[in-house]
Amino acid sequence: MNTSSSRTTTFTDPQRKTTSMCQHQPPCPSADSTDREAAHLVAHHPEQGWSLLCNGVLLFEDTGELLPDGQVIAPHRARATAAA
Repeated sequence: MNTSSSRTTTFTDPQRKTTSMCQHQPPCPSADSTDREAAHLVAHHPEQGWSLLCNGVLLFEDTGELLPDGQVIAPHRARATAAA
């Protein structure tokens, strides 16, 4: 089955470079940037605990992240300190 589509592919096989969904000006931070979480939301599913940013990063409710290249960023929530 061979079909063609005019849609832009966001996630590609490992042999290809992943393209960004961001069309903002100025562009949002890339998935490689330390400020990657500042990118615009593309999809938000609080009932499932995740959001997709336009740079391809999946943010999870526990503050963990999944980058477009498959790299996992562990949750990095600030620890609450007990009030004295």
